[in-house]
Amino acid sequence: METAVTTYQPKPLPVQAVQPTQQDKETWTLKEKILFSLLGVVVVGGTIYIGRKIILNKIANKEENKSFEDGTSATSAKQIKMAFENDGWPGTDTEALRDTLREIPSKEEFAKVVKSYQKLYNGNLIKDMSDELQTTEYNEMLQILAAKPEKKGQAPSPVAYMAWAKRMKAAFDKEYGFFGGTDAEAIIAVFNEIPTQTAFVKVAVEYKRLYGTNMLEDMKSESEFGQYDEWMKIITAKRK
Repeated sequence: METAVTTYQPKPLPVQAVQPTQQDKETWTLKEKILFSLLGVVVVGGTIYIGRKIILNKIANKEENKSFEDGTSATSAKQIKMAFENDGWPGTDTEALRDTLREIPSKEEFAKVVKSYQKLYNGNLIKDMSDELQTTEYNEMLQILAAKPEKKGQAPSPVAYMAWAKRMKAAFDKEYGFFGGTDAEAIIAVFNEIPTQTAFVKVAVEYKRLYGTNMLEDMKSESEFGQYDEWMKIITAKRK
């Protein structure tokens, strides 16, 4: 007669058995206590990190939807980021960056762009700009912003003349690798912004005060192949 073989099936431990009891904790070594504490920190920290990342992604997605609307702060922030990335080419598309900053109507609006950039990319726009640009390029961009009125629709403040003068100097001091040069596009951008011939004279006066040299003479020495005449045509075409 055959005897039935019974296979022993261990009962699963209750969930409470996985958790250390007070008696277990009292018998732990210092090393075991530290390891268990660190494990708890890792679990909690990981949960917080994942939760924060989910929230940031939701904020970025919401802000991304706004970037399809022309003229919004989200659109400007995205255009700035695209200028930094330059379609994957080395360096920053300074012309695109310059054009975007020029289109921002006021310092108040730029503050909104900075906040939108933070939401979209979790980064600091001013810091990223300083990392992406040469010193002269960075100074030029700052002066573009400095010349703007506080609020949209207000007239430019007197500081605009100083800002334009500083941008001219930055354009003259542009570097191309190990060689010096002139940023002609930056000069044209300044001349297009200056509203009148009288304002141009005030910029030249401010340039003389800041740097001790004649702006027109510096323009002549920095220009080549008839550039000086082309630049001055922009100014002489403006009202007095």
